[in-house]
Amino acid sequence: MGQSRSPLGVADLERLAARGWRAAEEEPLGDWLLRAAGGFTGRANTALVAGDPGRPLPEAVDAVAGWYAARGLRPGAQLAGVRSRPADAAFAAAGWPRDEDVLVLTAPLVPGAPDGVPVELAPTPDDGWLATSGHLGRADAGTVRAVLTRAPRVVFAAVREAPAPAPPVAVARGVVTDDWLGVTAVTVAAAHRRRGLASALVAALTRWGAGEGAQWVYLQVTASNEAARALYRRSGFVEHHRYHYRWAPS
Repeated sequence: MGQSRSPLGVADLERLAARGWRAAEEEPLGDWLLRAAGGFTGRANTALVAGDPGRPLPEAVDAVAGWYAARGLRPGAQLAGVRSRPADAAFAAAGWPRDEDVLVLTAPLVPGAPDGVPVELAPTPDDGWLATSGHLGRADAGTVRAVLTRAPRVVFAAVREAPAPAPPVAVARGVVTDDWLGVTAVTVAAAHRRRGLASALVAALTRWGAGEGAQWVYLQVTASNEAARALYRRSGFVEHHRYHYRWAPS
């Protein structure tokens, strides 16, 4: 993958990524987007802070807190890029602690060459896929499946060492929104790491994404995940921006 700069700015890329990981309930707060999905993942259960909330920032913080409290969820906010700093300061002033940085990486989409690792692609995740991804322990299966499949062009990649229903040893999810491929949920079982399985999954998803008309690819990785960051850097991804979550005091 090349080193060309992404054609989307921070807010537009975050809004596009939100369309690829849809919550069950979404509601605008000015330019911000309130999202709830039974507590499954921060991305689907925080306010996407991008643009003007249409009211003073302290009032916007209170509105976010009330919206999530009414749904029995811990209020949270996703704050991306330098333009979110004033809002970030308002959440910090209200006592909301922050999580670590998450890096959003992008690259022009170049289909990866097959490398001999057989990667299965399926339109829905089976129970083995969900078990390997680690998502099942975070919400009920119905909520997890709904969030993962709530997109018109989505695929679930898996590497298995035995035929299904044996659980995969590595999984990933791909979603195409407009002309962007989003790669999410890349997970390799601990006993099978350092075998190139993550690279094989990403390559298979880029081939699928190219067939769906995607021209760019994005993914997210936590700042502390040095191994994954090194892998993606070798694959040509560059940092587009960072975001972090803030959560209301528990």
